[in-house]
Amino acid sequence: MPRVLITTDYLRPGDEVDEYLRAEGLITRHVPMAGPRDPEELVAALQGVDAALVANEPMTADVLARAEQLRVVVRTGVGYDSVDVRAAARLGISVSNLPGINAGAVAEYTMGLLLASARRLVESAAGVIAGRWPRGDGQELREATLGLVGYGAAARAVVPLARAFGMDVVCATSVPAAEHRDDGVRFVPLNELLASSDYVSLHTALTDTTRAMFDASAFARMKTTAVLINTARGGLVDEQALADAVRTGTIAGAALDVVVDEPLPARSPLRGVAGITVYSHLAGQTAQARRAAGLAGAAELVAALQGRARFAVT
Repeated sequence: MPRVLITTDYLRPGDEVDEYLRAEGLITRHVPMAGPRDPEELVAALQGVDAALVANEPMTADVLARAEQLRVVVRTGVGYDSVDVRAAARLGISVSNLPGINAGAVAEYTMGLLLASARRLVESAAGVIAGRWPRGDGQELREATLGLVGYGAAARAVVPLARAFGMDVVCATSVPAAEHRDDGVRFVPLNELLASSDYVSLHTALTDTTRAMFDASAFARMKTTAVLINTARGGLVDEQALADAVRTGTIAGAALDVVVDEPLPARSPLRGVAGITVYSHLAGQTAQARRAAGLAGAAELVAALQGRARFAVT
């Protein structure tokens, strides 16, 4: 019977995902990833395993090469930059993600970060806890310009929400013009988006091309009143450059759900910078999205083991 390793932390023995996999004749083993893990622990957990249902485990070339029985890896999410897909392809390992699985959750969370930033909600609550009574003014989203970098499922789900708040929406994307089917969006080059947006929200994949695309030069092209929102991948942002940009007033601030190293290291340049708020990678983590991702991931894993993966990226 094929053996499955499950590392996604919200999946548990005996839950409906576990029951589904067992009903399909698989033997499951849960080793939840609750934080950084020594690669040797992951290698040990993968021994004798045919398939893995994983969160953001660093599935490096070395780890994959030492998992001699592994045939399938399925990410319970959209991004798959934590998996060395080139190494997986060389080794004949199928890798799948779940495109669009948490788009609604990410879109709602993005609007939450926009509202929290515009109305300074975190600063207000922290001030009250500290014994003060902050009364600084905020900004309305109405008539502000939201720039979406990327036009995947999450970005597309943000559009109607932002429009409902009366925002103008522009988008910079590599998606072909023939697929720009949203009348509520004006598609522009990235430089124009940076110069015109009051809020810049990242929704693009992390690749060799996009890594650290938001660097000092990008921040210099943004409005001094602009706020950066990132619910995509931490590696899209040069964190030292961002900290410098906010400190010097090059841009007004940032709300980050994702960072390069998670949890946020004690020595991160983002710590202690007024105007930068870091959250704990929660954009896609609703009860509904988790259930959908778990069940869809399990179904994809079974399909991939049978040679009929639907969302293979290798």
